[in-house]
Amino acid sequence: MNATPDASKPGDARFFRRTGPHSLSVIAEAANAEPGRLGAARDRLITGVAPLQSAGPEDVSFLDNRRYADLLDVTKAGAVIVHPDLETRVPATAIAIVTPEPYVGWAKVSALFHPPAAAAAGVHPNAIIGAGAIIDPGAEIGPGAVIGAGAEIGVGSIIGPLAVIGDGVVVGRFCRIHAQATLSHAVLGDHVVIYPGARIGQDGFGFAITASGFVPVPQLGRVIIGDGAEIGANTTIDRGSAQDTVIGPGVHIDNLVQIGHNVRIGKGAVIVAQAGISGSTLIGDQVMIAAQAGLTGHLNIGKGARIGAQSGVMTDVEAGTEVLGAPAQPAKAFFREVVTLRKLAQAGRKPQKKDTTE
Repeated sequence: MNATPDASKPGDARFFRRTGPHSLSVIAEAANAEPGRLGAARDRLITGVAPLQSAGPEDVSFLDNRRYADLLDVTKAGAVIVHPDLETRVPATAIAIVTPEPYVGWAKVSALFHPPAAAAAGVHPNAIIGAGAIIDPGAEIGPGAVIGAGAEIGVGSIIGPLAVIGDGVVVGRFCRIHAQATLSHAVLGDHVVIYPGARIGQDGFGFAITASGFVPVPQLGRVIIGDGAEIGANTTIDRGSAQDTVIGPGVHIDNLVQIGHNVRIGKGAVIVAQAGISGSTLIGDQVMIAAQAGLTGHLNIGKGARIGAQSGVMTDVEAGTEVLGAPAQPAKAFFREVVTLRKLAQAGRKPQKKDTTE
């Protein structure tokens, strides 16, 4: 049995690809820092990444939250990615890698040491390939995967075990479709990630109501997913009815999210776990929807709006507005009501003075 890896450091080699060592100048460039500020240390080699509290002299770490600045005093890291305001706090035993966005720098440096696994080009013998499917020679098709008739898989894309790519579906370049995800009636851009168990392109929840029951309305649209979007595990995205459901470039959708038919989500939006968006709602660029929020259909959520956790949104939200509560309302109004209700509750708990008059 292999020895237990060091649990205090990220990147267990059993699960994560590793590169390096890398020089501080390469690390600084990845972090969008100025290599020229490193001086003679620019050629020093670093072997990995680690948190401040467990990093060693051959590791690079980072500090983004000032609440943890005291950790700089005790860290043994060989280099630390920090904001310019904290450069002087970095101990003499470490090299400061200065960048205006330390967390972004950390993300890029972590990816430098632990890049995603490249596609192992080829089709597994147990995969099922439909007639007329076009699979780039540089794509990887995993065991038990199903590629439907006429589907297209771009160069460098990975189709995981038991994933199902339906007839005619287009998967762009360098996409990652993880295990047991299913895609139908969908067109994906490049660098799209679909996590395990996601369901993309199934019928939308559309029907006509009659006196004798429900009549299903054919769902004739598609799901269009833009470059760089990520769809979380067990999330469901319905295809459009007469229009397309559109997920814009760079959108990040968490696990267990429901997206109804004809929804259109602008670029760079974020939707957190267990949120639900009803059909034909329009969501602008850079909107943030927190966990368990629910949006009714046919709404317009303006650019940069923020929807708080467990909010129930029943009306349009203007651009840049933050709303909370159910029914959702502007954050300031919500908190005023909370304070008022708290004062009323506290007043109700105060003992009443007895009437001593006769």
